[in-house]
Amino acid sequence: MPMPLPSSAPSHFDPSSMLSFDLETTGTNPLQARIVTSALVSIHGGSANSTELLADPGIEIPESASQIHGISTEYAREHGEPHDDVLHKTIRAIYDGWERGQTLIVFNAAYDLTILRHLEPSFVCSGLVFDPLVMGRALEPQRTGPRKLGTLVKRYGIQLDNAHNASADALAAARVAWKMARMWPDLVKKTSDELMEFQAVSYFDYQIHLRDYFASQGREMTDFSTAWPMRDGSRT
Repeated sequence: MPMPLPSSAPSHFDPSSMLSFDLETTGTNPLQARIVTSALVSIHGGSANSTELLADPGIEIPESASQIHGISTEYAREHGEPHDDVLHKTIRAIYDGWERGQTLIVFNAAYDLTILRHLEPSFVCSGLVFDPLVMGRALEPQRTGPRKLGTLVKRYGIQLDNAHNASADALAAARVAWKMARMWPDLVKKTSDELMEFQAVSYFDYQIHLRDYFASQGREMTDFSTAWPMRDGSRT
């Protein structure tokens, strides 16, 4: 079923009005990870304004995560805001963007938005989401190889100098979304409901295909879900 959108939500995807969002976190499991940095890049016409929040996640940041985003437990404790303050500021900013009629751009929404839902079960998807990861798979299924953000930016001729910096990744994802709208103009002709349903079905099909591939190799997916743009969850 199409997901409900607020009355202020655009009837179509408008690449000139976007709020791009990215998290760097303590881990790869969205049902366990906590926020380290949260970045939101608001785009209106040709201008972009970026806000990045640093959180003290309240737990040790594993070395494997620190090696990716460069933030240590000690640095986050000294300089970060309380974790729940960052969480609630992030959610408020997303709701405000939807109320302004902006499309939320999230690369791998099923990860980032699931984290928000897991940490704050009252969080709901009440606006339009555009996921360049899901769109890339759906629009160019014949392409092989990795579908990471770093790969997509090269595909679309976009520069990304500081990968795994939340603000840089959010801005790059927005630029990829803009390029996709230029290359596939039918995307901006779809209604918001149609675009959400298109992505949800594409994600479902991909996950089923991936699960079946793992099974054919005698392996089992340990973290399997077909829900997009986020799973149900609750704080544990």
